[in-house]
Amino acid sequence: MIKIDAHQHFWKFDPVRDSWITDDMAVIQRDFSPVDLQPLLQHAGIDGCVTVQSDQSEEENAFHLSTAEKWDFIKGVVGWVDLQAENVEERLEHYSQFKKMKGFRHVLQGETQRDFMLRPAFLRGVSLLNKYGFTYDILIFPDQLKYSLELVSTFPDQFFVIDHIAKPNIKDNRIDDWKKDIQQFASCKNVFCKVSGMVTEASWTTWTKADFTPYLDVVVAAFGTERIMFASDWPVCLVAASYAQTHEIVADYFASFSPHEQASIFGNTATQFYKLDF
Repeated sequence: MIKIDAHQHFWKFDPVRDSWITDDMAVIQRDFSPVDLQPLLQHAGIDGCVTVQSDQSEEENAFHLSTAEKWDFIKGVVGWVDLQAENVEERLEHYSQFKKMKGFRHVLQGETQRDFMLRPAFLRGVSLLNKYGFTYDILIFPDQLKYSLELVSTFPDQFFVIDHIAKPNIKDNRIDDWKKDIQQFASCKNVFCKVSGMVTEASWTTWTKADFTPYLDVVVAAFGTERIMFASDWPVCLVAASYAQTHEIVADYFASFSPHEQASIFGNTATQFYKLDF
């Protein structure tokens, strides 16, 4: 069974560019490279990973592609392009020459305009992704799920994946509105979900595995085991949990599932979604 971590980050820490890493996240206010991640993957029995943008610049794309060239266990890159730019197709065509560039993401969760993804120029950019075989990662908070549903329904042939189960408020046990909204994606067969980013939405110091069970139950009911991917969100997860703990939460929850279902969740779905090569 091929095992994949479908979502992690590398960066050379810059306090200005990376101002989202606040002082209460001091543990990740440093550089993180493949040298740091590789032993963690090996210990967890994971064969490869997908590295995802954290800064919205094409300079970061170059950084990730260069890193992925040097390290074979990095199987894919999710980068950033200005989807609203007039020359967006030219940029997509440019990136299509890089075998490990698999898709793109925008930090929608940080936009003041909560339905930013429904801007006509943004929709135009998304409409061009499938032509070049690119996926799209949806990074949002729960209040944006309803807009995301409209986005994915507009492009039924485009592959989307919701990052971090849309960041429900696990710390305060808020589930009802998030549950109602995420259930709407059950019939959207072009939409997948990363089981990731949960520990950072829980109480960083007092979470228990049981805190995540109701949320995982909802995700499984909505997406089924064929549209779910394990992902660590390392090193962001380190503010609340080690890599091993993050992996263990998901592994323990799915331990009673069939070998076929576990193979999908822990590798096959991500491999097919991102068209990863081994």
